[in-house]
Amino acid sequence: MKKIVTIVGARPQFVKAAVVSRALSKFGIGEVIIHTGQHFDENMSAVFFEEMQIPKPKYNLEISNLGHGAMTGRMLEKIEKILIHEKPDLVLVYGDTNSTLAGALAASKLHIRVGHVEAGLRSFNNQMPEEINRILTDRIASILFCPTTTAIENLRKEGYENFDCQVINCGDVMQDAAQFYAEISDQRSTIIEKLQLGQQPFVLATIHRQENTDDPLKLKNIFDALNEISTTARVVLPIHPRTRNILTQSGIKSNVEPIDPVGYLDMIQLLKNCTMVLTDSGGLQKEAYFFQKHCITLRDETEWTELVEQGYNLLAGNNQAGILEAYQNLKSKSSDFSQNLYGNGHASETIAKLLANL
Repeated sequence: MKKIVTIVGARPQFVKAAVVSRALSKFGIGEVIIHTGQHFDENMSAVFFEEMQIPKPKYNLEISNLGHGAMTGRMLEKIEKILIHEKPDLVLVYGDTNSTLAGALAASKLHIRVGHVEAGLRSFNNQMPEEINRILTDRIASILFCPTTTAIENLRKEGYENFDCQVINCGDVMQDAAQFYAEISDQRSTIIEKLQLGQQPFVLATIHRQENTDDPLKLKNIFDALNEISTTARVVLPIHPRTRNILTQSGIKSNVEPIDPVGYLDMIQLLKNCTMVLTDSGGLQKEAYFFQKHCITLRDETEWTELVEQGYNLLAGNNQAGILEAYQNLKSKSSDFSQNLYGNGHASETIAKLLANL
């Protein structure tokens, strides 16, 4: 039986890895999960793993709250020791975090093949640490599992047909996850009742990227726009305590009532029931599309360019006027969400089947 080591460092990566883990098990592939601890999340309790049907990690490195270099270096050191002990046939990494890059580097230096899920994504903004992580991980990977034809084209332009690797358009594992967890969310989430949102139209907003939260002027512009939107529609804003503290310290006025961060099942219900999404999150842009909601992206660029090209997503940056203009444009827009941009919900099975046949 083949053995794979999966490396994850954040709650969204666990959600993606969970659907792939089920597929790996179906094809008789053994899996060892390493949690680097990169993003400490109080919601990731034992109940989280049980409710989400996620295998618990064999290793938890508990590496967090460090600078990029220190974090990546410490992960590289610890992951290398585990890989020497476990002797896997392949290391599987997801997305674009420091955990992703550290896992890929550790494996490549031990001559272990690397599979990169969500390969080929590009925002074309090298000021983002995530962009550097994804570019370097792609170059190291032996198998690049791309979620879209756009990702395939990005790699073609970068000359990947000349490299010793496989490039696979497998579809997006987040669509697998959205479909799988939607039914569980319907059964278990009570967020709509708790916030009394059943009869009231609302906009869902999230803000977490440092480029927005750490710049008081940018953050003020975003909240000025949200304050204006809140005069005609309720704005539901799950917000991290760190961002809440920055608002207080910066004296930024907010007419939006923030709520504590929510788990994935609650987020699905908010997505299903909202009228529109405003976010600087990469994952939430896609999930808005999965649940047939337009999205305003509070960044100047996105790695999910096909959503912008097809009119589901508008880039508004952190400009108040731009955000409000995008909101007005999308408020009454009707779109056909039936296009199959991200596969058919079988990405995880495609990945597992290919790995089983290595």
